[in-house]
Amino acid sequence: MDKHQAQNIIRETFENSFDKERFVGFIKNLLKRIEEDRIPQRQGQFIPEAYRQYISTLERIGKFNDGENRIDILIIKLQKETSLERARTMQRNFVAGYLQGKYGSSNEKEAALVAFVSPDEKDWRFSLVKMDYKFEQTQTGIMKVKDEFTPARRWSFLVGKNETSHTAQNRLVNMLANDEHSPTLAELEQAFDIETVTKEFFIKYRELFIRTKEELDKVVENDAKIKADFEAKSVNVVDFAKKLLGQIVFLYFLQKKGWFGVGRDAEWGTGSKHFLRELFGKRHGDYKNFFNDILEPLFYEALRNDRSHDDHYYSQFNCKIPFLNGGLFDPIGNNGGYDWIKTDIHLPDSLFSNKNKTKEGDEGDGILDIFDRYNFTVREDEPLEKEVAIDPELLGKAYEKFNAIRPDNFEEYKKALKSGKKGEESKFNKQYGVYYAPREIVHYMCQQIPAHRIDHSPP
Repeated sequence: MDKHQAQNIIRETFENSFDKERFVGFIKNLLKRIEEDRIPQRQGQFIPEAYRQYISTLERIGKFNDGENRIDILIIKLQKETSLERARTMQRNFVAGYLQGKYGSSNEKEAALVAFVSPDEKDWRFSLVKMDYKFEQTQTGIMKVKDEFTPARRWSFLVGKNETSHTAQNRLVNMLANDEHSPTLAELEQAFDIETVTKEFFIKYRELFIRTKEELDKVVENDAKIKADFEAKSVNVVDFAKKLLGQIVFLYFLQKKGWFGVGRDAEWGTGSKHFLRELFGKRHGDYKNFFNDILEPLFYEALRNDRSHDDHYYSQFNCKIPFLNGGLFDPIGNNGGYDWIKTDIHLPDSLFSNKNKTKEGDEGDGILDIFDRYNFTVREDEPLEKEVAIDPELLGKAYEKFNAIRPDNFEEYKKALKSGKKGEESKFNKQYGVYYAPREIVHYMCQQIPAHRIDHSPP
């Protein structure tokens, strides 16, 4: 099949509620050949007691062998809505036990491709679970699995009716379109590699930062009132651009929790998962300029002021907006910040969304266009549990990567990027004292440093 057909298969499978027939069709196209050896659906007493609170049914739809590794294809229905988010360790350990042959499956398996499905089937995860078996040699010279606890690792795509499949398309489309080659387990692992996705996102984020700064340059140079206000409050466009992107990406995490667009009498968490896109589409109010008429009131009034006396209702958008006290939603600058009410900053709407074609062939290269293509998760990854999505660790990483850029070295930064030489951006960051700790180290530090020693002060 061609890439367009492959993209359509991924989109149909991953941007809808779980459908078993669609999922089986996708797996057959992905692996090219599977042995359809379906075991009876296991439920009730066939699920180990320790997992019955989390697992409703287990069904194997087939198995696959890449020549060296045995991979089962499973559908696991979860007991309750919260299981999809809150019981990741139990889900992973359940599959580990299955792969070790503890629930009646024959022999040990190296891995499984699993659909973890919520009860309403709207949200699900497509996961690769892989065992890290340890082997020992017996007295007769035969190698066998060492009899000790062996951890499993899981990598997951967040999929379903409320998710985008852009990342899955990028990672899986070539594998799906190649009719001549069945993937190996190593190639499947590479497709689920979160670091590749994060690196790709930051390249896009970096491009958006530069464009935002340059659009702000035009606005300031063409408006004497804005220029005077910025000079009086010591506002520079480099920091303004950094803060604006940080504000927007932070809201992408929060809208994932359903905290925006909540009805006046509704519960927190029931709001739209696409609230920023709805604001741009004028579903919550009309505007002449998106930044000036929508984003500034959202940042500096709705999110910054406590309206708990009115159940957090914000009349301009006719919905509840949470109160997020903190410097991120203070206007930038000295002495209370720039005058966002009287100073009209008309950034072009096309900076946020447009119809431009990207080099990858996607439509739209604005801030919302780019961010909408990625899955955001409100859970940080763990060493054994990784979601192929943008996680909250990104906020600290963005701060460290962009904090070094100042008005006096912005052109130097652009020059480092344009050189095309490998490592030039890292050299720039090191020169100005910026570093980033890999996620495994961050996780270790968070586990080891006592809570009373963690510095919660702003950077």
